[in-house]
Amino acid sequence: MHLNIPFVDLHAQYLSIKNEIDEAIASVIAESAFVRGARVEQFEAAWAKTLGVNHCISCANGTDALYMAMRALDLKPGDEVITTAHSWISTSESITQAGGRVVFCDTDFDTFTIDASEIEAKVTPRTVGIIPVHLYGQPADMDPIMEIARARKLWVIEDCAQAHLARYKGRIVGTFGTAATFSFYPGKNLGAYGDAGAVVTNDDRLADWIGTFRMSWR
Repeated sequence: MHLNIPFVDLHAQYLSIKNEIDEAIASVIAESAFVRGARVEQFEAAWAKTLGVNHCISCANGTDALYMAMRALDLKPGDEVITTAHSWISTSESITQAGGRVVFCDTDFDTFTIDASEIEAKVTPRTVGIIPVHLYGQPADMDPIMEIARARKLWVIEDCAQAHLARYKGRIVGTFGTAATFSFYPGKNLGAYGDAGAVVTNDDRLADWIGTFRMSWR
C-alpha cells in the first residue's frame, strides 16, 4: 500500500491557528502595512529578546541576511571565508556574491556540521572569517571554532537557517559569533507566510550599518 505523507504540512499548521492568522493578515491588508511596519518591528524585538541579543535586523530571506552581514563586515574581493562543504547553496553563494572566496572545510561525521578540527589547516593570510552552519537542528562545535577565530582575529557568522533555538552546551546558537543569520522560509523550523530572514548581533555598529543598507539596497 502506498501512503502519501507530506514532508511539511503547512495547511495543517494553518488550520491549528487559523483565526489568529486570518486576523493578522486581514489587519495588515486593512492598514496597507506591506513593507516593515509595527508588526515587523515587534517581531524583531521579540526574536532578539528570545535569543538574548541586542539587535535583530529583518530582511527578505536568509540568503540576503548572509550577504548583508558580510558586506557590513567589509568583505573585500579575494578575502577568504571558511565554511562547511555541506550546506544549502546560499551559504557559499553569498560569500561569492559579497566578493569573497569560498574555502570549503569537511564535515563532522556525527553532526554533519563543519569539522572544527580541520579549520586551522584552512586558514591562510587571506582568511577573514568563518561561517559555521548549524544544520538539522544540530549545532556546530562552537568552542574550538571561536578559539580559532579569537587567535586568528577572524569574524564568525553563524548560519542558523536550519537551527532556530538549538542549543550548544546550553547556550542558544546565534549568540556566539560576531553575527548570526536566520531564514524564515515557510518550511523552516520557524517559518513565515512568505519568505523572510534576519541578522542578529550584539555589535551596535554592524546593526546600524545593516539596518541602513537594508533600506537602501534594491
